[in-house]
Formats: sequence, C-alpha cells, structure tokens
Amino acid sequence: MTATTSALPHVGDRLGRYTVQRVEALPEMQGTLILLEHELGARHAHVVRDDDNSAFGVTFPTVPRDSTGVAHILEHIVLMGSQKYPVSDPFFAMLPRSLNTFMNAMTSNDWTTYPFSTRNEQDYFNLLSVYLDATFFPLMRYESFRQDGHRFEFETPDDPRSPLKLQGVVYNEMKGAMAAPGAVMWRAFGKALYPDLTYANNSGGAPQDIPNLTYEGLRAFHAAHYHPSNAFFYTYGKLPLARILSDIESHVMTHFTRQELDVSIPDQAAFAQPRRETVTYPGSDVERGAQVSVAWKLGHSSDADANLRWSVLSDVLLGNPAAPLTRPLIESGLGAGLADLSGYRDSFREGAFAAGLKGLPSGRAQEVETLVLDTLRDIATQGIDPALIESSLHQFEIAQKEVSNAGYPYGLQVMFRLLGPWLYGGDPVTGLRLEAELTRLRADLARGRVFEPMIERGLLDNPHRVTLELAPDPQLAERTEADEQALVTRLSADFTDEDRSRIVAESLRLKELQAQEGTPDVLPTLALSDVPPRVPRVAYTQEEVGRATVARVPQPTGGLTYLDVQVRLPDVPDDLLETLPLYAFAVTRGGAAGDDYVALARRIEAVTGGISASVGVGTRPDDLAGLRLSLTLSGKALARNAPALVDVLRDVLATPMFTRDRLEQLLKQRLAGLKASILQGGNAYAERLAAAQVSPAGVIAERFSGLTALASLKTIVEGGGLDDLLVRLNRVHALLLTGTPALCVTATPDDLNLDVTPITAAFVGDAPVGQPAPQPAPLRPQARTTDSPVAFNAVAFRTVPYTHPDSPALLVLSRLLRSGYLLKEIREKGGAYGGGAGFDTREGVFTMSSYRDPNVKRTFEVFRDARTYLDTDLGQRDLTEAILSASKLLDPLTSPDTIGRMRFFGDRAGYTPEVQEAYKARLLAVTLADLSRVMDTYLTPDRAAYALVAGQNPNDDVRDLNLEFDVQAI
Repeated sequence: MTATTSALPHVGDRLGRYTVQRVEALPEMQGTLILLEHELGARHAHVVRDDDNSAFGVTFPTVPRDSTGVAHILEHIVLMGSQKYPVSDPFFAMLPRSLNTFMNAMTSNDWTTYPFSTRNEQDYFNLLSVYLDATFFPLMRYESFRQDGHRFEFETPDDPRSPLKLQGVVYNEMKGAMAAPGAVMWRAFGKALYPDLTYANNSGGAPQDIPNLTYEGLRAFHAAHYHPSNAFFYTYGKLPLARILSDIESHVMTHFTRQELDVSIPDQAAFAQPRRETVTYPGSDVERGAQVSVAWKLGHSSDADANLRWSVLSDVLLGNPAAPLTRPLIESGLGAGLADLSGYRDSFREGAFAAGLKGLPSGRAQEVETLVLDTLRDIATQGIDPALIESSLHQFEIAQKEVSNAGYPYGLQVMFRLLGPWLYGGDPVTGLRLEAELTRLRADLARGRVFEPMIERGLLDNPHRVTLELAPDPQLAERTEADEQALVTRLSADFTDEDRSRIVAESLRLKELQAQEGTPDVLPTLALSDVPPRVPRVAYTQEEVGRATVARVPQPTGGLTYLDVQVRLPDVPDDLLETLPLYAFAVTRGGAAGDDYVALARRIEAVTGGISASVGVGTRPDDLAGLRLSLTLSGKALARNAPALVDVLRDVLATPMFTRDRLEQLLKQRLAGLKASILQGGNAYAERLAAAQVSPAGVIAERFSGLTALASLKTIVEGGGLDDLLVRLNRVHALLLTGTPALCVTATPDDLNLDVTPITAAFVGDAPVGQPAPQPAPLRPQARTTDSPVAFNAVAFRTVPYTHPDSPALLVLSRLLRSGYLLKEIREKGGAYGGGAGFDTREGVFTMSSYRDPNVKRTFEVFRDARTYLDTDLGQRDLTEAILSASKLLDPLTSPDTIGRMRFFGDRAGYTPEVQEAYKARLLAVTLADLSRVMDTYLTPDRAAYALVAGQNPNDDVRDLNLEFDVQAI
C-alpha cells in the first residue's frame, strides 16, 4: 500500500472485523495515519509511509497494584516460550534468525510494549508471528518464572546444608537498578506526586518486594491485561495493511471474545499543601551525591493544548544553558547540574513539571526549593522575552520536520509519540501533528501573556507540590545486604526438610531444562541469501576548498540542512590527550566570537536545531596501530537558517571563549554525569578498561571516556586544576586550527549550494595528520569498586584489522558465543541481567562481558570455558544464524541525516563500498572450522585482559582462577 489517496481506506470501511475510524494526512512526514477498531475492542494505528523499515508494536496498559514487579517480570516471561513456539526463549532465539533493525520489550509506569522493526518483508511477518504468539499465548512455565523472576536456591544447588540465597534475572537486575541514583529518584518521583495511584509502585520491582510475587499472581495479571480488548496495535511502513490485519485476525482475534477490562487510572486527589520527601540510595559521595527536585502535578497529559504549552514552557525555562530557570540554578553554585527529572513530563496520566539541582551535599532541600520558587516568581513578574518563546517554537518546528533513525528507528519514534495521548484517552494524532495546537498558541501569544499565568497558576499557586531530596547513604548497601539475608531467614524460617528437598529438586530441574537444547527449528528464520551483498553507494560531490575537502550530499531531508566538520588532528602532545574530550564538551557550551555562553546558547537555540562536538580515534582498515585522532563539530538547521548555522559553527571553531567560572560549572556537570553513568553502563566501562591493556585505540578510548578519564576529571574538579586546564584548552584550540578539515553538507538538492568558506577559511598552517602510538599497559587484571550490589565483568583480546581474512570469522564467533553460550550461561544459569560478546571490527578488539551480574568468579570461569562450546554439537543452523546476526552489524539503519556523512567519512578513512563488500563476501563464506581456528589463534588465556566494576574487592573470590586484580576505588 502506498500513501496515495486512491489506495487508502475511507472512514467507515470494514477491513474484516476492523472498522476504519479515521484517516489523517501527515504531511510533515509524508505519510498517512489510519485508525481502526476491532469488534473485540482492540485499537490499531497504522502509519502508511514510503519507508523500507517497517515497524510493529503491541502495547497493553498494565496497572500494577504493588511493587512486586509483576508487569516487568511478566514482560520477561511471555517471551520465554509460547504455544506455537514452545522453545525456552524464542525472543533471544530470534535475534540471530532475523535481520531486524530493532527488537525489544519494555515496561513503563503504566504500560508494557513489545516493538520491533525490520527492512525485510519475510522477516517482518516472521517476527509478527513470534510476537503475537508470545504476548497472547505464552506458556508461562513455572521454571521460567523461577529463572527470570525469583527463586530460592542453595549456594551449592544440590546441597541443602549450604547457605540459602535469593536468585532471579529480574531480581538481580533491579538490585542493580535501584542502586543507581537516577532510578531511585524516578521511582520516588512517581510515589511522591501520585501517592494513591499505580505510580506509587515500582513497576520494575523493588528487590525487597519481588519475593512476594506468586506464580499464580503472575498468571492472573496476564489474564487481566494481555487481551485484545486491552491491546493497542501499531504498524508502520509500506507493507500492505490488509495482510497485516489478516495475520493478526487469524493468529489472535479468532481465539478471543470481547471482555470489559478495568485498567483505568483515576485522578490523583490534589494536595491541600506542599509536601517534602527524602529518599536515600546506596552512595558514598556525601559531598556531591545528593539532588533536590521541586515537582508539581499538572493537568491531564492527554490535553493536547496544555501538553504542547507545558512542553514549550519547559523548553523556554530549562531547554538550554541560558534559559531563565536553568541559568540562576547553575550559577547559584549550590549544585553541579540540573536534577535528573527537571522539565515537563507527560509519561503519567496527569503531567508533571520539576526543576532542581544535583551534585550537592545533603540537607540543602530548603535552599534549592527557595531558589526555584523565587526564580519562577521573578520570571512570572518580569515576563518572558518573546524571543525565547520564538526560539522554542522554532525547535518544535524542526522536530516536526525531521525524519531520522538516530536513536530509535523513526517508525518506532512515531509509535512512542502517538502512544502517550492514545493510551490516556486523547487524540493520537496530536502526538504526530501539532499544527492546530501551534496555531492556537501563536494566536493566544499575539493577544497577550500566555506562559506567565501558567507559571503563576500551575506552579506558584499550586499546592500539589513536592520537594524531593535524594541523599546518599554510605551504610545503605551494607544494610540492604543484611536486610536481604534477614528476608531469606524470615521466608525460610518454617522450612521443613521436605521444603529444602523441594528447593533442591526444583533447582536441579531448572538446571536440567537450561541444559536442554530445545527445538529452535520450530521458529521461522531467514537464509543467507536474504543478506544484501552490497552496501549503499550514496551519491555526493567533492571539492577542495583551501585546505579543506567539502562534500555535498543530496538527500530528502524534509527542508533541513546538516553540516559536519571533521578535523583530523596533527600530533597531539600526551598531556593534551585527556584534554580533547573536555574541549569537545566545553566548546559548544561556552562562549564564542565575543558572546558569553548565555548569548551563544540563545543564538544556537534561535537559528539551529542544536550543535555538538565529539572526539574520536580511528584506525586504518589494514593496520590496528595506524591511528588518527579527530574532532568533529556537527549541527543542523532549517534550510532558511543554514547560513546562520555556518556562522555559528565558524565562531565556535575559530573563536571559542572559555572562562574559569563557566568551565567550573561545566566540569562539575560532566563529573556528575559520568559518575551516574557507571551503574547504568558498568559493562562498557569494564570493557574499555580491559581493551586498554591490548589495543592502542583502546588506550585512547579509555583516556577519552573510561574510568581513567573519570579519575582525571575528578582530580581537576576537586584538586584545583582549572587554571592549568584553561591553558591546555587554548593549546588544543591552536592545534585544532592547524588540522586537516573535511566538511559534509547534507540537504535537499535545492539547498546544497551552501557557502562554507567562513569555516574553511579558519584553518591555517600545514601540519600533517598525526600518528599517535600509545602503548597498552602490561596485562594485569583491573578492578574498580563503587557503590554497586552487582558486578560488571569483562575480558578483552587483541586480534586483527578489518581487512585481515580472519576478521569476519571473529565477528561471527562473537555472535555465536553471545546467543548460543553466554546468554544461557550468564543470564539463564547465572542470573545476571545480561551477558554477551562483541567484536569491534575496526579496532580489532574481541570482548566478552556481563551486566548487573551477581557473580564474579563463576562468570570468569564461563569466559575461560568458552572454547569448550565450540566442541559441542554445532551445525549449519548455528553457523547460519551467527552469520545472519553478524551481517546486521554491517548494515546499520540509516536515514537522510546520516547516510551521506557515513559514506563520505567512511570513504576518507578507507572503508569504501568495495572494502566493505569484500568483508561481507568473506563473512558469508565463514565456516565452523574457521571459528575454532580463530578462537584457538587469538582468544587464548595468555592474550586475555581482564577487568571488572563491582561493589567490593574480588580477589578472595577469584584466587582459585589464578587471577589477582589491581583494585582501585572509583
């Protein structure tokens, strides 16, 4: 089906048992929305759009009444076997059998969704069949509940005299999640503002409450929520709607009758007066680990006009460093950055607005509250500069026009935009089209003040306010562990010998099932012939302008212009290496061309869709030691503002301005952000720490964005290194302008002739491109300790460059170990939230890692024993799936904003279409013998580099493995 009018159904048409309720043009995205309702009550939104990446999602309102994590655990369990696909884990089994561009499931406060997307038509209907059967007809085995939910297990599973412990994938996941301050703040936020509603519960599951969930309660929750009468279906792309509806009808609808299901959420009763709440998390940073947020409950988030106005006002108040609420908060010096939940949120039935600070000592709630309220009062009294409002509306115009697969596939971005109002009883069209609401807003703005009265009524005069303080508690982790032991003792106090024998029997039964191979052949799959052998050959022109190379890429960008300036750096002195990422972080957030950071931020907001800077290390396709460093400035703008974008980037590049006060603010923000990211991405930090022992590129990556970079930044912020850093930033700037620039302009053909000479003229000198040659440290296991109840473990190996004949086999091996071995051993058997393997084809580093892992010793044993998996009964199916999975990594999802820059900069780096297609050809020819050979050649114990991030010294645990970690506190 195409988006032509003649091919579209009309309102009132019957498509099987569906009735078309609405057909709405979406000119901003060149598509059409079709809304349908089934006789059973299921709602269906279909977006017709000429996009070869088709998407699907089915969403169920899920309203938990406690914090046992029932909705989250159910999300796991339904994907672990269904009537048509009775294998142990069809979700993970489909990952290597598919060319999907996205597959996942996620649980929010009050809904659970199951989305996927793919560019292959057969793959789409394969995944549709699996997802429909999983969600509506899951087996929900008791053993699956015990594996991913919670269970008692003896430390030695077959010995009832050994210590008893709690285990489970979700249980361990949430132990890790609830140690992260951001997650604790989010859960406390919902409970504080909506204490009488489902939002007061932890939908992910509070570790102390998860053991209260029964298997019967899980099944009852599924019956009450996973029914067509409670389902919101979403489809997107150019596949025929009639076929999709027919598949859903035959697979699901014919097996159900209509039911009346109550998943309603009432309004939260308004507070008579403001409240104050304090929550704690297991943290040791009592000097800078607290945050305070002042939060209000607002009106229904399904009110399209109110939702837009609060979104705009939030952007006006907090959307950039110069915003009238952000600036006073940061410049107060009370904290390091905005609190995690600052801004407007429509992810509750009734919206919320919050503002506050993080990176401050405990006990400052009153000061932050006073500052927020006084600043809002001043803004309401003095009025908001109309230019700030216009700049914000300009950002919404860009958001409406931009079609990008960056982050999420665009088809799923559309789904999440319409889900909000749709699930809460509003008009889903308002999530996609803001034209009517923007027109009304502009008309009201022309008549007088709009936002100042909103501040007064919605915030200052609104008693439904909570000042929420999140404080670190250095003893909480120890108490929590003791509480867990007490919980185990209490729950097992009445256990008889028969109970203990039952636990042993169930543990052995679970391990027996986990050891079974299952019958994955019942699952649909693709063939290697479905892998596209070619890579996109994107048309672009290229010219030399002074010392710069300029590429121009014609793309259907919807009226936006994208500009990237990549500068290959000359030789960088060692003392400037760790300064490069700090330069990139500060250069777009400071001042430029005589404007201070406030003026520059307002200018960026007014004429661009945002600018960014980043540093990177690249390798040659044929040489892992052939490194080059680059700094890239990127920005986007509406075509009418493209010349202004050039001027902004020119000024930031040529005449940046760093001041001590602003730099101190920025570094405190960066430090707070990096600290918070450890508990969310500890596996990535562990991988970098391991890779730095084996790879020259890994050494630089660790110094740019690893725990080494964090330690260096902490020394600067806390050790008085700002003045020296200012000197080094200016040295980096001088070095940058002697670099070798390449510019990429991506726009519609009519907008390509953009004058970029203001940028190219800024480069002086003729310094050759540098060739950094950092030496990896000697192999020594590295451990970093932090406030975490779970571990993140990693091992890394140096292998071969991209063009080496063995590289494709290593990539296939990483996917085979991930899906066939590590997920089963580390997640299913070990109880970690995640375990996997990866191969960086350009850096030549092979890694294995675990995520939110209750084990250290056992996991490193799993890494060590990976070779034995290749000696099991592997066959052609295993190899084909691993190759399919690997091929997805070679075909990333692109869109008009990214496809040109990837091709141009890839060509410059030597990764031309011919080089990439040769890699694909070798990939498709990989054999099982190749996998054993490359593992025996490159992944040997003497070449292994180990690292972990955990809550305590691991050495007593791993001594039997002949590992001795160098342990340092983060």
